Amino acid sequence: MSLLITISGLPGSGTSTLCGHLIELSGRPYVNAGRIFRDLASERNLSLADFGILAEENDEIDRCLDARMVEFAGQQPGAVLEGRVTGWMAHRHQLQAFKVWIAADIHIRASRVGGRDEQSQQDPIDAVREREKSEHSRYSDYYGIDLKDMSIYDLVLNSEQIDAEQLAQQIHDAVRTVHSSNFLGEAPHDS
Repeated sequence: MSLLITISGLPGSGTSTLCGHLIELSGRPYVNAGRIFRDLASERNLSLADFGILAEENDEIDRCLDARMVEFAGQQPGAVLEGRVTGWMAHRHQLQAFKVWIAADIHIRASRVGGRDEQSQQDPIDAVREREKSEHSRYSDYYGIDLKDMSIYDLVLNSEQIDAEQLAQQIHDAVRTVHSSNFLGEAPHDS
């Protein structure tokens, strides 16, 4: 179980729900970058949007968050790491990881985020777009990461028509297949 699993996706893509099912299936340790980011915003009494603006001005926030994720990965072999750039962090730090991206249409994601963050239904799409713009800018400026680049991912799934439990099963099965291949003496998966 030493292979890490990274689960990434844009806000509202369903990564947290999926991770809940995945850790139930696998019993793996789990850490969520979004939860850490929300906690940091709450500690400063800032909304996610305001904390995102602060993070645009202060790269230390993202670097601290990313360092915590990489440290956790080193301490918890086989963990599930959920976060927008956890796949990229695993890739850049050459961590053995099965990297998954979860996609969904912006209208679906906006309705999910609007309900979760208790936003009014007035303009959740604009709120999601603004948050994504902030994150894209930060990740591009700080790390040279293009969140639209799927080339590092081992698996890209869409959560629009497949429920989180089924997606978790697909990932669980894919990771077991990778483990079986490695045990049979094949070269480890490298992306």
